Amino acid sequence: MSTSDAVLISRIRTGDPAAGDLLYERHAPAARVLARLLAGDGPAAEDAVVATFAQAFGVLRAGGGPQAGFRPYLLVSLRRTLGGARASGSTGGSTSGPAGGSPGFDPAEPFVDAALRGLEANVTARAFLSLPERWQVVLWHAEVEAARPAAVAPLLGLSANGVAALAYRAREGLRQAYLQLHLAESARRPCRPALDKLGGYLRGGLADRDSVRVERHLAGCARCAATYAELADVRATLQAIVAPLVLGTAAAGYLAAGPEARGDAGGAGGGDRGGARRAWLRLPLRQRRPHDAGTAGSR
Repeated sequence: MSTSDAVLISRIRTGDPAAGDLLYERHAPAARVLARLLAGDGPAAEDAVVATFAQAFGVLRAGGGPQAGFRPYLLVSLRRTLGGARASGSTGGSTSGPAGGSPGFDPAEPFVDAALRGLEANVTARAFLSLPERWQVVLWHAEVEAARPAAVAPLLGLSANGVAALAYRAREGLRQAYLQLHLAESARRPCRPALDKLGGYLRGGLADRDSVRVERHLAGCARCAATYAELADVRATLQAIVAPLVLGTAAAGYLAAGPEARGDAGGAGGGDRGGARRAWLRLPLRQRRPHDAGTAGSR
């Protein structure tokens, strides 16, 4: 069974460079997809990917960053890197981002573009962020990115069946968290009996009499019908609400690229396996020239 991202993150914190190599191989294709959507197909996109990995590894070695969810963290960091390059007026050269490669660069919260303000207050987003990190990870890969269980399995150190079982528990946990927030904040009194039973209704676990009552309420209440629709199709809901929090305005293009383009067609992910590139990654930022990454892989 493959070594999970969580174990690799732990090994990076103990100074194991090979763990960083494998994380790079697994997640660089996805990072390139996002970078090219944000910066075009030129060298700036590749420079940003490499600089973002270097920053992320620095954060991990300093004890920060995620415990298991490396890809969402990486993609948020990449957006910050490219945002910092644009803010500084850079069109080439260093793309080390607003943190300048500092190990203190640790985005603990989703980075939200100004155009996406309001999504961070969405009940679905808040329910997702309230889940254990391992559940967030499996939902990100299996639902948001729509990768097959066999492709997600190496990232979590599970079998494909184990991923499917974990994803089921995570979906149920998301629905419960969503309903708790919805009931606490906005549910009207006449809606509460139906909402209290909505989780069981979605699982097909209600008695016929209770199912009929829920269905009658949904037929006459547009708000609860909308809640039901969000919970019934977790994938579509997460892609519409959670993906933009991580991917910003590039969310639609990133998701449309598909698992194959992101290196998740059926295994741990591809990527450039050149030792020269990985050695370049481990150099301190001040010792690198950005375009050396591209030439290193071809020597």
